[in-house]
Amino acid sequence: MKSIAVFTSGGDSPGMNACIRAVVRTALHHNIRVYGIMHGYQGMIEGQIRELTTSDVGNILQRGGTILKSSRSKDFLTLEGRTKAFNNLKKHEIEGVIAIGGDGTFAGAKIFTVEFSIPFVGLPGTIDNDLIGTDYTIGYDTALNNVLEAVDKIKDTAASHDRLFFVEVMGKDAGFIALRSGIGVGALAILIPEVHTDLAELIENLRAAYTRKKSSSIIIVAEGDDAGGAYEIAKQVVQELPQYDTRVSILGHQQRGGSPSALDRMLASQLGYEAVLALMAGKHSVMAGIVNKEVCYTPFEKAIKHHDKVNTDFLKLSEILSA
Repeated sequence: MKSIAVFTSGGDSPGMNACIRAVVRTALHHNIRVYGIMHGYQGMIEGQIRELTTSDVGNILQRGGTILKSSRSKDFLTLEGRTKAFNNLKKHEIEGVIAIGGDGTFAGAKIFTVEFSIPFVGLPGTIDNDLIGTDYTIGYDTALNNVLEAVDKIKDTAASHDRLFFVEVMGKDAGFIALRSGIGVGALAILIPEVHTDLAELIENLRAAYTRKKSSSIIIVAEGDDAGGAYEIAKQVVQELPQYDTRVSILGHQQRGGSPSALDRMLASQLGYEAVLALMAGKHSVMAGIVNKEVCYTPFEKAIKHHDKVNTDFLKLSEILSA
């Protein structure tokens, strides 16, 4: 293999730059030319491809976001778009591709590999931690710490004014961020997509908390919770418990930003290195990950749109510790 490419796609996550850096420098160490594809699959279609050198990835280890930019491409959903992408890869004599992203990124790579026989190796770049085949995804640890930092500050004002805060965090399909951050901040309740939210039970728990003089509380809500999100839940709680001074905070995209944690830098660097070795060894249509401290490779079809069940024992833990 003489030439490979790397790109980032879908939502950005802290550690993507560390991953790009590892891919570039590992490839160059093995005398493989490496190209960066700007703006994900859309850039592949439009020919936004340039060769990268070791200096191009200098001083990016600590930066959030992605120097290669990211986007979601409707054009790549069509055969015409994918054909243009293939022609641009062949124009640069690219023999293998490393795709950093989540399930949408891998779904596109799986189809593309079948149609055009260019090997892809995926790397799990998503804050949601919702992929099978790795204990942690790149960016998850940093996102957790971002939530903790933000909610710790919210708790200060909640305590000062005896307020009840509903804090909504990212997690449309998976509650991993909500679950672990909720325990980390001592939330009174944690609402996640994987577990049905019983509003009547929540209201009774809040009523009991008020009775025992717990006048300020934090409720962590994953955006995909089945009760409708933080605003809708708060509105119903206010109707039943007007004695609470209730507020809602949507953390939004600040969870994605910032300098990656030490864990994310290490994970991204190791997986970027391993992805290049995987392409050299002839692997394709797999995602590289770390499971029980060992590097493993999971076929795209298994990694896509699957995630391990949440540990519901954590919900019981949270309930006991927040009493």
